[in-house]
Amino acid sequence: MANDKQFPMTAAGKQKLEDELDYLKTVKRKEVVERIKVARSFGDLSENSEYDSAKEDQAFVEGRISTLESMIRNAVIINEEEAGNDVVRLGKTVTFMEIPGGDEEAYTIVGSAEADPLEGRISNDSPIAKSMLGRTVGDRVKVLTPGGEMEVKIVSIN
Repeated sequence: MANDKQFPMTAAGKQKLEDELDYLKTVKRKEVVERIKVARSFGDLSENSEYDSAKEDQAFVEGRISTLESMIRNAVIINEEEAGNDVVRLGKTVTFMEIPGGDEEAYTIVGSAEADPLEGRISNDSPIAKSMLGRTVGDRVKVLTPGGEMEVKIVSIN
C-alpha cells in the first residue's frame, strides 16, 4: 500500500466523494441487488437482458465503490488558505487570459479526483494547470495543449 497514488483534494471535495460512497453503499447497491433478484425470476439467464444489464450495473457500482474507497483513503487535503495568493498552487483560483486578445477565464486548480471543467475546477494534471503551478501574477506562461501551443498571462490568484 506504500505505493498507492495520493489524491490531492479540498476538504469539500473529499466530503463529496464520501457522500457518493455512502449513497452507492446504502442505496445504489441495494437497488442493483433487487434488480438482479427480479431478473433471475424471469427464468433462463442465458438470454435474459435484464439480468445482464443488472450484472453490468453491479460491476460498475462495485468498481466505483472500490475507486472511491482508494481515493478517500489516499486523500491529501489541500490547505486552501496556505501561503497567501501570490503563487499558483492547488486550491487556488487563477484568472488568466490568452495572449493576444483573449477573454479572461478563471479556474480553480484541484486534484484529479474533484476536477470538473464545467464547474470551473481543473486538474493539477491538466496541461494548463501544470504550466501555471508555481507561477505568479503577471507571468506569461506557454501551455502545450493537444491543440497546439498557446500563451496565457496570469491576471490574478485567489
